[in-house]
Amino acid sequence: MHAFDVLGDPVRRRVLELLADGERTAGGVGEVVAAEFGISQPAVSQHLKVLREHGFVHVRPEGARRLYAVRSEPFAEVDEWLARFRRFWTPHLDALGTESARGRRARRHEEETP
Repeated sequence: MHAFDVLGDPVRRRVLELLADGERTAGGVGEVVAAEFGISQPAVSQHLKVLREHGFVHVRPEGARRLYAVRSEPFAEVDEWLARFRRFWTPHLDALGTESARGRRARRHEEETP
């Protein structure tokens, strides 16, 4: 399965978003995802299994619990594929950063000037 096939599913993307904030238990992930998507805990477990089998997450047993965390390596493939498209948005983001800095400078100047 290609990385984008794994990431193409909204449930798996949500699981990764949750895990991007730090390690979580399978039950903790399941509670959030089941509530948001209306799926069962076994269905969430299947999504975790797909993510684990394709290297996007790793699991660490801790007693009776299983703690999941994101692995960064598979995202290199995604990053590599996106590299050729960055030219479409990078200039826009750079321009946004410039305008944001101008706005901050203007506000500071207004605050300093009586």
